[in-house]
Amino acid sequence: MISFFSSIAILIIGYFTYGVFVEKVFGADENRKTPAITMEDGVDFMPLSWPRIFLIQFLNIAGLGPIFGAIMGALFGPAAFIWIVLGSIFAGGVHDYFSGMLSVRHEGKSISEIVGIYLGENARKIMRVFSVVLLILVGTVFMTGPAQLLANLNFAGLGSLNIWLAIIIIYYFLATILPVDKIIGKIYPLFGAALLIMAAGIGSMLIIKGYNIPEVTLKNLHPGGLSLWPMLFVTIACGAISGFHATQAPMMARCLPNEKYGRKVFYGSMIAEGIIALIWAAAAMTFFNGGVGGLNDALINGGGTAGVVNTISSSLLGRVGGVLAMLGVIAAPITSGDTAFRSARLVIADALDYKQSETKSRLLVAIPLFVIGFALTRIDFNIIWRYFAWSNQTLATIVLWATAAYLITINKNHWIATVPGTFMTAVSVTYIFQAPEGFQLPQTISYPVGIIVAILALATFLYKFKFSHNPSPSKI
Repeated sequence: MISFFSSIAILIIGYFTYGVFVEKVFGADENRKTPAITMEDGVDFMPLSWPRIFLIQFLNIAGLGPIFGAIMGALFGPAAFIWIVLGSIFAGGVHDYFSGMLSVRHEGKSISEIVGIYLGENARKIMRVFSVVLLILVGTVFMTGPAQLLANLNFAGLGSLNIWLAIIIIYYFLATILPVDKIIGKIYPLFGAALLIMAAGIGSMLIIKGYNIPEVTLKNLHPGGLSLWPMLFVTIACGAISGFHATQAPMMARCLPNEKYGRKVFYGSMIAEGIIALIWAAAAMTFFNGGVGGLNDALINGGGTAGVVNTISSSLLGRVGGVLAMLGVIAAPITSGDTAFRSARLVIADALDYKQSETKSRLLVAIPLFVIGFALTRIDFNIIWRYFAWSNQTLATIVLWATAAYLITINKNHWIATVPGTFMTAVSVTYIFQAPEGFQLPQTISYPVGIIVAILALATFLYKFKFSHNPSPSKI
């Protein structure tokens, strides 16, 4: 249990130390007007208070990832704690902060456009396609997952997966096309607070009821024999670093009234999500008899990750508390799914320079997105999740390299992005060469290939950017 408490403490300390350092490197300027002020349009650009933006951003990024991902990551054992802590502070926090603040500095542009500014036109085109595909996958995952949870609960007397899918799709559509303050700005803060409270309840009951949370070890406990590297680092994405966050941050960058709130909103949301992931990882590897083995049996025979969440919530918090906890868990993915589709609309609109102030314009972009998303719900959820996991981490990698390029152009410490960028390059490349949905190559090939590609990426980056007289963004 010492490892669990220490992990939470380190995350909090990281926010007040490394988070402050990252903010200083960026150079947040409280006197500089933000796009929320200079470009206010009553739809996507409008100033909101920082606590509200924090809760919206937190709920946007804290979907099924830090809960389902943490539960699956718990199969590897308490080594998962190390990745959640170090990933959140040194990779995810940096990634999320710069995703948001670079958007603030560039008229609220989507992440694909930011990448294009610093890594070139080819990177912009790749990112436009990559980010839209990722967002549709996220929207689909966060459409299917909550529907399964609600159907399992037989909530409101409805046990049909298809009925809940239809209800969620209708809600998603409204949240995608209406002004940001109509639905998102009103209900997200409430659900965000609920998710934090429910997670605190789960964590507290683990301690009060005397569950023996295991101590950190580097030993791989995965019952299926999956390797720690790189599988753990892709399985737990949203609780450590996630490219999906980069697609969400610009949406809140368009509502940030002052740059001094950036660390609280973007870096702070990542740390909060790390804490959520720690709690659910600890609960998953502790609750079931037999530890990781018991968790594996529950995943196989107890309704998958949704069943595990239901069992843990109901057992630790009682019937009423369990339902409330489940609702908090359901709200998180639903409110990430709708903003995934909303962000996809904004990415496409930015790429086409297609103004979104008129309802008709928003409908023309949104309708095709939902047709594709609904079609994907007919595909096996596990297949969708695996492709989402890899594409998610790959997008995060690209964003880190773009951040490093930006820092070089302003003569700041680029290593805060270059180091995690190199690490995540190795993770993404190794995974796709090794994974069943990738090239299915043995570790003897995938490991060295991943490391070599990461080293070459670092060398290429330093040669092109660091030793080329700091070219201006327009020339990169």
